[in-house]
Amino acid sequence: MCILIVALLLEAVGVVLLSKGLKEIGTAASFSVPEIWRIIKAGLGNPTLLTGIALETVFFGVLLYLLSQREVSLIWPLTSLGFVISTAAAKIVLAEEVSPLRWAGVALIVVGAGFITYSEKQKERARSVSTESAAPSTAQDLR
Repeated sequence: MCILIVALLLEAVGVVLLSKGLKEIGTAASFSVPEIWRIIKAGLGNPTLLTGIALETVFFGVLLYLLSQREVSLIWPLTSLGFVISTAAAKIVLAEEVSPLRWAGVALIVVGAGFITYSEKQKERARSVSTESAAPSTAQDLR
């Protein structure tokens, strides 16, 4: 799970950098080919945006690895903890206003992730107990 935590930190920093980079570029004045091309060129020359894209790409690669190793029903819900980290980072780095109601939603995400983690621990304990009970415990059982 350490890999997941590192990945979520990368994702949170990536999202904050994407937001910051996009704000540096500015919005499109119109929905036209020249204006879209201007935005693309500005994005390709913006180190903040490019770093955010790179971090999101690394996160996605790590996510693919984790999904290949563990159950989707464990990994995917736990990625919601990225919202917790991203919200805190947006508050600290981007000075975004985060209302108490929004923080309450973040707290619910943490509680949900706790339930998921607890259920995984219960599953591992049950597996451990069934493995121990299936293994011979004395020399007489080995005969």
